[in-house]
Amino acid sequence: MKKPLIGVIPLWDDEKNSIWMLPDYLDGLRSAGALPVVLPLEADEADIRQLYTLCDGLLFTGGQDVDPALYGEAFSPRCGVPCPRRDALEAGLFRLAMAEGTPMLGICRGLQLMNILLGGTLYQDLPTEHPSPIPHVMKPPYDRPCHTVRLAEGGTLRRLTGREELRVNSYHHQAVRRLAPSLRAEAWSPDGLVEAAVCPDHPFLLAVQWHPEFSFRSDPAGAAIFRALVEHC
Repeated sequence: MKKPLIGVIPLWDDEKNSIWMLPDYLDGLRSAGALPVVLPLEADEADIRQLYTLCDGLLFTGGQDVDPALYGEAFSPRCGVPCPRRDALEAGLFRLAMAEGTPMLGICRGLQLMNILLGGTLYQDLPTEHPSPIPHVMKPPYDRPCHTVRLAEGGTLRRLTGREELRVNSYHHQAVRRLAPSLRAEAWSPDGLVEAAVCPDHPFLLAVQWHPEFSFRSDPAGAAIFRALVEHC
């Protein structure tokens, strides 16, 4: 049987001037029955369209901070250095997938990027803009939980996991400030941050702020998230 082909957004290393990939993203997709393919970073509009037509679904990975100009804000000194080429690649793929209903999963930056492209905003630096005792930047190993999230009643994640609450890992210094109008919150941390969202008007768009790629081997909820993307493909 032909496996669904999932296009995976590459990670970018400024110091090495190189794209790279955490194998956990690919392993999570493979474990769910998909064939993952890491996409190139350099792509014009025609290239993006051609790449998109090859994919049955898309995984928007973690990584660099998104350029604050995309949500109408000045660059904060505490914001990380963005990667404009990555922003452009993801924006092009996302708009095609939104228009044509292609399944999408966002992880960490993926949630933040989707929120921005649909009209939301971010906290550029949580420690200064949303101080909290909740450990949003944990120390390794990353396959263990460090805080809880409450799942929306009747939501997608409750249906996928059969849980009202999840214990999740966490590694991010930015987060959703204003949720985009077309997104629906699916999970919240104890300090009130949106930790997951879906788009009710899209066949399958799910994005989480935590990192199931690190935890799916031991956490059934993480495995269910990857499986849901693949099944919708």
